[in-house]
Amino acid sequence: GELAAFERLAEDAKLAPTLADKAELAKMASAEFHHFERLRDRLAEIGEEPTRAMEPFVAAYDGFHKQTAPSDWLQGLVKAYVGDSIASDFYREVAARLDADTRALVLAVLDDTGHGGFAVEKVRAAIDADPRVGGRLALWARRLMGEALSQSQRVVADRDALSTMLVGGVADGFDLAEVGKMFSRITEAHTKRMAALGLAA
Repeated sequence: GELAAFERLAEDAKLAPTLADKAELAKMASAEFHHFERLRDRLAEIGEEPTRAMEPFVAAYDGFHKQTAPSDWLQGLVKAYVGDSIASDFYREVAARLDADTRALVLAVLDDTGHGGFAVEKVRAAIDADPRVGGRLALWARRLMGEALSQSQRVVADRDALSTMLVGGVADGFDLAEVGKMFSRITEAHTKRMAALGLAA
């Protein structure tokens, strides 16, 4: 996920209207790549080949990004804020079932790289300048949420080890009803982020 976030932020920087905005996104992309390096190193440390460990999830990431390519700067910002946050919420849920060292690392790399506040500031300023922008971006954010939930559910269904862990196949696991609650928690967090952006969920 961090490698995909790096690639997307670097690509979205091309849509930035000013050099300062472009530099800000480049800085965020760099932070995401550093997160990727830390996760890659942890995988190697526990005897997993990083590329092999990431490969099963590539299709879901590619599918999400193919279906949600932003057409302008503001859509790119909303995607960075909303899309990354949904993914982070999912990873936090999974991290709760990992060993302590891996969980601590995952939670550390999920720390905000600063693009949350940056995106909120820019999007709210755009809506203040032209309130019609809010309706368009709210629709876009709902589309992002739908696609993200679809891909997340697909990942859980397609990965036996992950779904077993999430439905109680390991100590401290939880049941199928809890998986539904997990997606409800992710949806509730999304609603709060939409409010922060000044958008209707």
